[in-house]
Amino acid sequence: MAVDPYAAPKSRVADVPQILSDSAFVANGRSVAGGNGWKWITDAWEVVKGQKGVWIGLLLIFVVIIFVLSFIPAIGPLALNLISPILIGGVMLGCEAVRRGEPMTVGFLFAGFSRNAGRLAGLGAFMILAYVAMFAILAMIFGTAIFGMFTGGINNDPAAIATMGVTILLAVLVMLALSIPLYMAVWFSYPLIVLNDFTVGQALKTSFFACLKNMIPFLLYGIMALLLGIVASIPAGLGWLLLGPVLLASIYTGYRDIFYEH
Repeated sequence: MAVDPYAAPKSRVADVPQILSDSAFVANGRSVAGGNGWKWITDAWEVVKGQKGVWIGLLLIFVVIIFVLSFIPAIGPLALNLISPILIGGVMLGCEAVRRGEPMTVGFLFAGFSRNAGRLAGLGAFMILAYVAMFAILAMIFGTAIFGMFTGGINNDPAAIATMGVTILLAVLVMLALSIPLYMAVWFSYPLIVLNDFTVGQALKTSFFACLKNMIPFLLYGIMALLLGIVASIPAGLGWLLLGPVLLASIYTGYRDIFYEH
């Protein structure tokens, strides 16, 4: 029997997969222009400004949770460090929803509990261990000197006071030097875990090297965030009601800029 080559196929033809924006994901992150550090903040404002009341409510609930857990002896601070990444992961899910045109809701603050919560808590556990290690290093380097100053008595000796001041300053600088790599590793781990299903180890490594290749944008971001923080603190700190959500959302906007082609 002859077959008409121009006839429509009788069997079902598979649909062509729709290429979504997520197909442009850059697994290891990309380098962006130095000025993008400020763009992360302005883009975050665009995420927040349409629903400022919701974001302020979300921030206040976050602060209340931190406040309550901080006053629970022993277990409170531990729980706070494990829960905080889950809450931030929920905020990342909310930012992603806003990007898709959906409304932000306070409920997104808790959305991380139903999306890779174990990995997010694992991120918190990593941070706890990192802080313990940092304080152990500080104790080994400066603990004996500071303990000797206090037990030996300063007795208003200017030289002893100056020595103590230098020692404390050095301890702060060492703590800062140890903290920066930690924050680089953690910064983008929240969205990478909750939005891209990265493991904790993958997220930490990827975030660290993504930050490393974008030091100039992060330097500008840090300077602008500091200046905005000073301004936000002037009217009794009320400016933080908006700056806090913007800085939270800027984690997401920086992630979208570095990990997605445009």
